[in-house]
Amino acid sequence: MHPVYILLLIVVYFSVLVFISYITGKSANNQTFFKANNSSPWYLVAFGMIGASLSGVTLISVPGWIENQQMSYMQMVLGYTVGYAVIGLILLPLYYKLNLTSIYTYLKDRFGKFSYKTGASFFLISRTVGAAFRLFLVAKVLQLILFDEYGIPFWVTVTITILLIWLYTFKGGIKTIVWTDTLQTLFMLIAVGVCIVMIKDALQIESLFSYISDNKLSKIFFFEDVKAGNYFWKQFFSGAFIAIVMTGLDQDMMQKNLTCRNLKDAQKNMFWFTIVLVIVNFFFLALGVLLTDYATVNEINAHKDNLFPTIAMSGNLGLATSLFFLLGLIAAAYSSADSALTSLTTSFSIDILEIDKKENEQEKEQIRKKIHVLFSVILIATILVFKYFIANDSVIAKIFQFAGYTYGPLLGLYAFGLFTKLNVKDKLVPYICVIAPVLTYLISDYSKTNLGFDFGFFVLILNGFLTFIGLLSIKEKGHA
Repeated sequence: MHPVYILLLIVVYFSVLVFISYITGKSANNQTFFKANNSSPWYLVAFGMIGASLSGVTLISVPGWIENQQMSYMQMVLGYTVGYAVIGLILLPLYYKLNLTSIYTYLKDRFGKFSYKTGASFFLISRTVGAAFRLFLVAKVLQLILFDEYGIPFWVTVTITILLIWLYTFKGGIKTIVWTDTLQTLFMLIAVGVCIVMIKDALQIESLFSYISDNKLSKIFFFEDVKAGNYFWKQFFSGAFIAIVMTGLDQDMMQKNLTCRNLKDAQKNMFWFTIVLVIVNFFFLALGVLLTDYATVNEINAHKDNLFPTIAMSGNLGLATSLFFLLGLIAAAYSSADSALTSLTTSFSIDILEIDKKENEQEKEQIRKKIHVLFSVILIATILVFKYFIANDSVIAKIFQFAGYTYGPLLGLYAFGLFTKLNVKDKLVPYICVIAPVLTYLISDYSKTNLGFDFGFFVLILNGFLTFIGLLSIKEKGHA
């Protein structure tokens, strides 16, 4: 595909986002940036969260998993439904009752300052690494298919990428993102739909659902080997806990929920979001089955993460498929990255600098704007570290997986706070939250190497459990 088409697509796409930012950012203040003045329609939040929950990584990787893992990923998706129920019935009522801007403020009220700062810090680390990694993958694709053609270096590509996100989020913040994420989710789903239809026609499939259900790659449930990473109960319960920590204990995702008008609206949002997300993930995997079969029929030598981009950009399925793939990739990446930048700004401003304690509104707004710029620079720097200092993709993948370890302590902290009435020695909490992930890694590695038991995503539960036990060991007399 000619680079001019790609450039035109990017220009039009971001022009629309900047226009939405202009409309939603009028008369914006910190309350608008952090909580959208509690005026977001729940259905927009629910739809927009689909795109934020997924990403460019999901768009590329999930279809590519089919070759080796079949549709086992749906086991984890089904577990999500349990996790989202916990969020809607337990966590959201708590957050609305306390009228929180940052969800980590709960830890301060429950345990103390050290616990509070520790929880917020773990979020800041994990979200920075996760957002940077997602944008790194997209920037690599754009560099390969567009910017290399014009001799533009990678660092310029990355800087432009982050600058565009900063440009349409710096005024309206979360209020703007509720609307832009809705649009970006729509683009992503249209892109997946178009690609499914194009490949279906190319393979001359009459009934898509019959084809998928009869396909040998469509196996979902795996009960055979309890030691395997894709064993059903392992993935199901992992999915439940992943949903709780990466949505319910994540400022990025919860900040959108807290913009709803009231608790009832936020709970409706979670209910419909859950249903749609399950359906969307099924179609992602169905696309993976089609892509794998298409590659086999046409003798295309591409596997895993390269499968979807190679087929979509080959031109064999037409210009429309290539354009919609790019549109979906950009939409998926930016719908998760823009909210990440906003939530990082929110958490650092509220949790670390505690600007809500300042009385001067103008001063608070100036600090927030500086933090927004700071995290834009941090994201650029982190992406460039991935590119120039960690060249091995497998190492990068391990770093991304490591970010998952940072959610375990959050799981342990919130579980201890919600389900016990015990107090802890607050100053020792940071040590527990550092030791738990280290022990988790050592246990997981030993188990896989010496016992043949792969914890897989179950490491999150182990991590949270070890944190919980650690907090028990530093309990104080008396109750909260």
